[in-house]
Amino acid sequence: MKLALTTLLTFSLLAPINAQTATAPRPAQHTQAQPWTKIPIPPLHAFTPQKPKRIELANGLVIFLQEDHELPFINGSILIRGGSRDVPATKTGLVSIYGQAWRTSGTASISGDDLDDQMEDKAASIETSGGTASTSLSWSSLTPDFDLVFSRALDLLLHPDFKADKLQLAQQQLATGIARRNDDASGIAVREAIKLVYGADSPYARQPEYATVLAVTLADLQAWHDRTVVPNNIIVAVSGDFNSAQMEAKLRAAFEPLHRGEPFPTTNVTFTDPKPGVNFAEKSDVNQSNVLIVGLGTERRNPDYYALSVMNEVFSGGFGSRVVQDVRTKLGLAYDVEGAYGASYDHPGIFYVLAGTKSASTVPAAKALEAEIERLKTEPPTPAELRKAKDQLLNSFIFHYDSPDKILNEQVTLAFYGYPLDFLDQYKAGIEKVTSADVSRVANKYIDQSKLATVVVGNESQITPKLDTLGPVHTLDITIPPPPHNEQAQ
Repeated sequence: MKLALTTLLTFSLLAPINAQTATAPRPAQHTQAQPWTKIPIPPLHAFTPQKPKRIELANGLVIFLQEDHELPFINGSILIRGGSRDVPATKTGLVSIYGQAWRTSGTASISGDDLDDQMEDKAASIETSGGTASTSLSWSSLTPDFDLVFSRALDLLLHPDFKADKLQLAQQQLATGIARRNDDASGIAVREAIKLVYGADSPYARQPEYATVLAVTLADLQAWHDRTVVPNNIIVAVSGDFNSAQMEAKLRAAFEPLHRGEPFPTTNVTFTDPKPGVNFAEKSDVNQSNVLIVGLGTERRNPDYYALSVMNEVFSGGFGSRVVQDVRTKLGLAYDVEGAYGASYDHPGIFYVLAGTKSASTVPAAKALEAEIERLKTEPPTPAELRKAKDQLLNSFIFHYDSPDKILNEQVTLAFYGYPLDFLDQYKAGIEKVTSADVSRVANKYIDQSKLATVVVGNESQITPKLDTLGPVHTLDITIPPPPHNEQAQ
């Protein structure tokens, strides 16, 4: 108020002076020199990532080696095919439990707790985890400690000793997450959006419940391990301070004796577009809404991947994007706006745009998001928008792969999903070739508003106008099924 009052007084005092001098001739205005505009901007250098050494053993196991002598560390990972999408629905949560209990249980020769102490003494680590398409074991150590740490990691890979108390601990922790999964409104919105896009029963959208978590047994963990840990199902990657020839000899000695097993089958999933409409989940303890508009995305192997990437940057790529500038900055309808045209490696990603807004702005914010989606299809990017989007993509891209370790991890991922090893090399040229017409073409080809669903999570009593002004509203059931036999998960 003080600042506003001061401004008002200043304006009042200056107004008469301005009025008196309005008709007086003004001195010639000189254009301020802008020498920085004359500084030439050189083109980006060619992107030639340092290729790791690739070795394939006779038993099918693949090894990647990447020397990096900047620091005296060696990092390793073992990526194993098979993840949460590959387990029965009645055992949803098994891979997450497995990823935890595998490490905490330890092996027949050393318990997980003793392994913790040994790794702490060496400033080293060994970790296991479970994901959607894979499970993994990783380790890190100082160069002199590699042999000890690697031997422990290999022992854990080949001789795990799953223990009942560690299984129970993992189940309890997962059950705690289930009990609290409706605490956060944004978490609810994302979860329900994924279910709408892929289908509630899809292996990409299933969520663990008390019953499925408690159904996991020690025998399940061992059976999963025996099924997946075979050499032709594994990619080993090592980076850091070592000699490649010596490291190859050590890894061959460790892995060549393993016998080839049954290859892990490819998961076949059918994807259909979500049903259009408004889907609402009540969250009565909030005074704001989370609004998402979602649909199927694409795969990275799609020839239109580069044009879609530029389209995405124009549409929702940061503060300068259309959706942020219009919905947040100009209209002031949301404090948080973002989006993406998702591209996964071996299945469609998710196209989404979201806004976090106060309850009273829910409907206007949703309509504004819809308008931006439509404008993306009808208004090709301007030369300035196109140039900015491509520059942002290329300038940020290099920072994703600015170290040998990052490049190695990406090469492992590409190999895991069957992509050509020069996929990264193609990115720069692919983005540079995209035109405004390409962006307009893919926007109209891949975005169909009749195949998009809307999710709103908020306090219905505070939403005005009502959601049905957007169309028919379907109420989402987000209740958590109780544990079987009314047993309370701890």
